[in-house]
Formats: sequence, C-alpha cells, structure tokens
Amino acid sequence: MTGPGDVGEGVRQGWYGVRCVFQYGAEAPYVYEERITVWRAAGFDEAVALAETEAAEYVADIDRAYLGLAQVYHMFDELGHGVEVYSLMRDSDLPADAYLTRFFDTGDERQGTLPAAPDRSSGRVDGS
Repeated sequence: MTGPGDVGEGVRQGWYGVRCVFQYGAEAPYVYEERITVWRAAGFDEAVALAETEAAEYVADIDRAYLGLAQVYHMFDELGHGVEVYSLMRDSDLPADAYLTRFFDTGDERQGTLPAAPDRSSGRVDGS
C-alpha cells in the first residue's frame, strides 16, 4: 500500500498510526478488537509490515486472530501531547445520530460512560 504520505530513500522517517482488527474466539458470539499502534517508518508499506509483524505476535498463544485489515495514517507532527495519531474519513448520507449509531454505538461495544465533563467556566464537575 502506497500513498501520498510515503517518503523515498534517504528521507527522514515519519510516524504512522496503524489500525488492525482482531477477532476473539472460534464461535459466536465473537469479540472484535480494533487496535491502533504507532510506528516510526519510511512509508505506508513499512508501517503496515511492522504492524502486521506485531499483530502476529499479539495473537500468538491466545484464542485471537488477526483479520488482515490494516489501515494506516501518516502523522504529520512529532508525537506529543494532543497530537493526532489516527484519522479515517468516510462519506455517508446518514445524519449525525444515525451515523454514530451505525458505526460507533451499536450497543455491543465494551465501553463505559465517563462522568460529566467539568464545567470549565465555573470549575464545577456536575455543571450546576
């Protein structure tokens, strides 16, 4: 896989985020995991190769399989606080609520809810 973020030989390496998808178990219901790992590489091909090598190690000795899906993102900034490490853009005719439900909130995610964000103007956590 090559793309506009690839760099040629002799050019400084960049940071890449690679998202890989895994499946746990051999029978339904399955658990799927998406992992994003960060790699220093000379281009998309090298970043994916590094991530897929790590994915093979990640699935060793456990009932988990790498599904062969690797999506790579070239990071344009050095790693640091608040740096974007992955981005995937998708076109859709769905309105916002339906889009979020379709792709991110099916009800089967293993996730929790964070407490309410603090009201930064008052310093209160509950917003009152």
